[in-house]
Amino acid sequence: MSNQGTSGPFRDLFTAFKGGNLSRRQFIERATALGMSAGLALHIAGTTATAQEGSPAAGNAEGSTAPAVNTENQERGSGGELRILQWQAPSHLSAHQATGDKDGLGASLVSEPLMFRGPDAGLIPVLITQVPTVENGQLAEDFTSVTFSLKEGIVWSDGEPFTASDVVFTLDWIRDTANNAVSIGLYESIDSYEAIDDLTVTITYSQPNPTWSDGFTGAGASVIYPRHIMEGGGQEVNDAFKSNPIGTGPYKVESFNVNDQAIYVVNENYREPNKPYFERVLLKGGGDAASAARAVIQTGEYDFGWNIAIEPEIASSFESDDSPGVLLVNPDISIERININFSDPRAEVDGQRSEMNTPHPIFSDLAVRQAMNLGINRQQIADSFFFGGDQEPPVVNIISGIEGMESPNNEVVYDPEAAGALLDETGWVMDGDVRKKDGVELSIDFMTTVSQLRQKIQAVAKSNLEVIGFKVELKQVDSGVFFDSAEGNDQNNTHFYNDLNMFTSSIGAPPPVAYMIRWYAGPDGENIAQASNAWTGRNFQRYNNPEYDALYESAQTESDPDSQNELFISMNDLLFNDAAVLPLVRIGSKVAAARTLNVENLASSPYEFDYWNIANWNRNAE
Repeated sequence: MSNQGTSGPFRDLFTAFKGGNLSRRQFIERATALGMSAGLALHIAGTTATAQEGSPAAGNAEGSTAPAVNTENQERGSGGELRILQWQAPSHLSAHQATGDKDGLGASLVSEPLMFRGPDAGLIPVLITQVPTVENGQLAEDFTSVTFSLKEGIVWSDGEPFTASDVVFTLDWIRDTANNAVSIGLYESIDSYEAIDDLTVTITYSQPNPTWSDGFTGAGASVIYPRHIMEGGGQEVNDAFKSNPIGTGPYKVESFNVNDQAIYVVNENYREPNKPYFERVLLKGGGDAASAARAVIQTGEYDFGWNIAIEPEIASSFESDDSPGVLLVNPDISIERININFSDPRAEVDGQRSEMNTPHPIFSDLAVRQAMNLGINRQQIADSFFFGGDQEPPVVNIISGIEGMESPNNEVVYDPEAAGALLDETGWVMDGDVRKKDGVELSIDFMTTVSQLRQKIQAVAKSNLEVIGFKVELKQVDSGVFFDSAEGNDQNNTHFYNDLNMFTSSIGAPPPVAYMIRWYAGPDGENIAQASNAWTGRNFQRYNNPEYDALYESAQTESDPDSQNELFISMNDLLFNDAAVLPLVRIGSKVAAARTLNVENLASSPYEFDYWNIANWNRNAE
């Protein structure tokens, strides 16, 4: 594969960047200013070795590197126990079957992808020798094929060699619908794949795929599974893997209690002999974000607290100059949102509710959805319960915080009078305290997880909606149940047996194809969460819009920078105008950490789970 030269401003910019005259950030900013999509700019920036970085050292792979401060002279396992409080405890540890972050987080200490995406959006080789690029001949210029060269000598935690056959098997396993892999959508554009030899895998796409890295990057649904453990084992082996996965990561599972805790110990076969620093990891669930913050920041019972979604005032009450821990607020591109069910959660069809062919009796009316959009006070929510300002702003765009892809066409508006007038005009008239139309009362329920913060958001939304004539019943369920992907759990977010629910999702690395799949129905509604796919379809709102589907399918293959930006803006605007989902606030990543931990190695990334770099976690030097 040759790299055919081009001329013009993009080539000049690339030459300056590669020559070390521009930083990665400067390159991204200038490339997007010239019209390049943020996703393509991030990809180029993350996969190009520059003169500033120097030549890669022997044994290191091309691309970005994971922070590893003061790890050189440490001894494996010398750090004792690391205590993590993940208040939403894992229900299982199988990443490709995780419908919520909590399960993927638990799996990420054990299972690894081919690449990570670091805080600067650069791709980091994990199980491969170098990031595929056009320049090194491993990525086709038209994005129709990619070749991965695996690192030699890697073994699974049970000592068996890691080879290209494991990568091929993982793709086979994901694409087998009997396994109900939630990640299957990331691989639909693959035409063929082959293990050329023990250390080489080639993937061929049916059409240009500018998001080729998505299915192989990240500690979530992109990890590799062991062929020698899982091949031919069926459901029995899949179930066993959920509680005791075999991986190539720094830790292996010692014990696992569903929705309670996991204990990990050092993987003695891990490829870096001086890592991990901690001998064992306790991952403890239970409580809520506030109690987790207190246990890390104020009392010091734990070293790290995940997802500290609490109000600034509460956080400051725990922290002092001599408190054992601190709250870390990192930039992120996650959206706290209210999801609207487009199917009827009360009508039962063949044993399931929220069946995709049963329209919701209230939310099928666009005017109702638009009135909700106007009637919720996002500014109050952002200012009262988050850091507000530019750090955690109110939003109406489902894509927010990605330069070049955030729509300029919409603005945050709170106008309850206009909302009420819209309902009046469309026949939803007041009958006492609640509106009705054709005998249907504007009465809904609103589900979310048990959390002090979310209950306060719920209360504001309920008050706002009742002002304009809704009747709202608030419901809560433990997060361990809400995000538990078990097929028989009808209280989880994918069954969605409620009118509204609320949680946060990360947009992820641009271009956000894997994020926007949540509103893609697919042929015959195959991506809609239903009994037929064990509720693993990513579209649990049951939103079905052929125009959106066409835009989404185009975005999967579009490589022209301007066109790609426009496609994502169009998808966002369609969802906004259709009031298909109600974004509230773009939130930062908030974690609590012991002051003794080396914060640099925590390396919070908007594109990865919090534990992605746990192989390099250590303590500050005494």
